[in-house]
Amino acid sequence: MRVGRCAALASMAALAVLAALHPRPLGAAQGAEQRGGRSEPIVVASKPFGESYVLAEVFAQLLEARGLEVDRRPGLGATEIAFQALRTGAIDLYPEYTGTGLLAILQETPPASAGAVFRRVSEVFRSRWDVHWLPPLGFENTYAIAVRRVTADSLGLRTLSDLALHAGDLVAGFSPDFIGRADGLPGLTATYGVTLAEVRPLLQAVKYRALAEIEVDVIDGYSTDGAIARYDLVVLRDDLGFFPPYEAAPLASGDLVRRHPEAVAALAEIAGRLDESRMRRANERLEVEGIPPARVARALLLELGVVEVGAADTDTGAQSGVTETDRSGDDLRPRPDGLVSFLWSRRQETWALGLQHLWMVLVSLGAAVIVAVPLGLLLERLRRGAEGVIRGVGLLQTIPGIALLAFMIPVLGIGWLPAVVALFLYSLFPIVRNTYTGVREADPAAVRTAVALGMTPRQVLMQVRLPLAAPILLAGIRTAAVINVGTATLAAFIGAGGLGDPIVAGLALSDTRLILSGALPAALLALIVDLGLQEVERRSTPPGLRE
Repeated sequence: MRVGRCAALASMAALAVLAALHPRPLGAAQGAEQRGGRSEPIVVASKPFGESYVLAEVFAQLLEARGLEVDRRPGLGATEIAFQALRTGAIDLYPEYTGTGLLAILQETPPASAGAVFRRVSEVFRSRWDVHWLPPLGFENTYAIAVRRVTADSLGLRTLSDLALHAGDLVAGFSPDFIGRADGLPGLTATYGVTLAEVRPLLQAVKYRALAEIEVDVIDGYSTDGAIARYDLVVLRDDLGFFPPYEAAPLASGDLVRRHPEAVAALAEIAGRLDESRMRRANERLEVEGIPPARVARALLLELGVVEVGAADTDTGAQSGVTETDRSGDDLRPRPDGLVSFLWSRRQETWALGLQHLWMVLVSLGAAVIVAVPLGLLLERLRRGAEGVIRGVGLLQTIPGIALLAFMIPVLGIGWLPAVVALFLYSLFPIVRNTYTGVREADPAAVRTAVALGMTPRQVLMQVRLPLAAPILLAGIRTAAVINVGTATLAAFIGAGGLGDPIVAGLALSDTRLILSGALPAALLALIVDLGLQEVERRSTPPGLRE
C-alpha cells in the first residue's frame, strides 16, 4: 500500500509539472473552458487517408477565406480516434461519411436510402453527443472491392458473390479499419460468405501498389479513388447491396455550431456541389500526379467559385492545382526533386518538428525518472512483493501505443498531454527494473565494508550502493529514452506534432520521401539522445569501475 500511494503521489506531482511546463489548451477539458471566446481558432482535422486530407483542406481554406482562424490537425488516427476527439471537444470539425457513422459508430443496420441514413445519423448524433452532421457535399464514397483486370477475367469475377466462390484461393490486402469494422470484412463475410486464403493488414496508400505488384489479389478501396483508373482495376459490384450509402459531409461539434454560425453558413456554400467525378479527379491529382492536398483543395474551391482568384492563382495553376504559393502545400507532399534536395528544402520545418519531438521525449523521460527511481529504491528496501509491482508496471509495455493514446482521448483530449503521459508510462518499467536490480546487486563486499566502518543506511545508499548501481540505472534510462523517441512518432495520430507528422502524412499519401523526412531525423535524434546519455553514464560511473 505504501508503494502504491508513493507512486500515485509522485505521478500526480510529475503530471502537474508537465501541465505547468506546457500550458497550451489542447486537452478536452481545457479546450471547452478556453475556447469560449470567438478569438480561438476552429480546429479542423482529418483522418489519415488522401481524400480526408483534401476535404479537411477544403474546409480549412473556405473558413479562412471567410475570415475565420483555423488550426489544422491532419492525419488523426482511425474513425474511433477522430470521433472521440470531436465528441470530447478537442477538435471542431472533420470530414466523415454517413455510412461510417451509422455502422462503425452507431453499429446499426442501414436503411435503404441515402436520405434515410443521413436523417438517422443526424438525429442520433445530435441527441446523444451534441454532434452535428452538416449538409452532405454531393458525392458518395462507398467501399470498392477491387481486383486486377487479369484476375477478374481469368476467374470471371464481376460481383462480390463471384468473389465468394473463389475467395479461398485469393490473398487480400485490407486496411486495419476495414478488417475490424461491422461494415467491413466481418459484414462482408456474413453477407456473402467470403472466406479468403489470407488477409493482410495494409495501409490505404500502399494497397494499390501491393495489388499491382501481385503481393495480394484483392483490396478494399474507395469508389472515388484515383488509383482505380491508374492501375486499371475492376471494382466488383455489390450485388446483394451490403454496403450502405456513404455520403461525405462535414461533421461538427455542437460548440462550433453555436459559437460560429458563420462557419456553418460557409460550409453550406459547397453542400451538394462536389460530385463524384470532380472528387475522383481531385483524388487522381493527389494520388497519381503527386499534387499537394492544399493545392488540390485550392483548385476545387476555385472550380466551385466560392473563393476569389488571387494574385498567386494563374489561369493554368488555378485549374491544375499546382500553384507554387498556396499555403502549407509543402507540409504534405514534396516538390518533384531528389531526396537530398527535398530534405534540405524542409530543413526549417524538420528542425521545428524535431524540437517538438525532443520536448515530448525529455519531459516524459524526466517525469519517469522522478517517479521510477524513488519507486525502485523503495521496492529494494521493502523487498517483499517488489517483483509483483515491477511486473505490474511492465504490463504497460504490452499495451499498443496507438491503443493507449486512444484510451486517453476522452479524458485528456488530443495533443501534447496524452502523448507525454503515454511516453511517461512507457518509460517507467526499464527505469524501475534497472534501479531495483542495480541497487540490490551492488557489490556486497563494498556494502559490508561501509557498514563495518559505521556508515548509516542512508550513507551506504547514497555513497556506496547508488554510485555502484549508476551504470545499470542509467542503462535503464537510456533504454527508456530510445524507446520514447520511436514511440513519440505515434503522437502524430492524435495531433501532438513531432517527427511523426511527416511519417503519417507520407504513409497516407504513399510518399516515401515524406516518410523519410520524419523517419531519418527520428533515427538521428534517437542516436544523439543515446550518445548523450552514454556520456552521462560514463561520467557518473565511479572511476574504479569505468574500465
